[in-house]
Amino acid sequence: MRISKAGLLIVLALLAPLLVELRTVLSWINVELGVLETAVIGALIVGVILVWAFLPENGDDESSETDVSKSGP
Repeated sequence: MRISKAGLLIVLALLAPLLVELRTVLSWINVELGVLETAVIGALIVGVILVWAFLPENGDDESSETDVSKSGP
C-alpha cells in the first residue's frame, strides 16, 4: 500500500469539499455541473485514488523482499 490507512481516509475526506468548490469555480466560467455529474466525477476520482493507493510501491508485487530472504547464506 502506498499510503497509510489514516492518510487515505484524510485524502478521501478532503475530497468532498474539493468537489463542492469545484462546482463553484466552474460556475464562474459558465460551466454548470449538476449533482449527478458531480457524483460521477467524485466516484471516478475516488476510484483513481484507491487504485493508486493499493498498487505495490516497487511495481513487482514485493517479490524482491522474498527473494532476499530466500537467498540466505
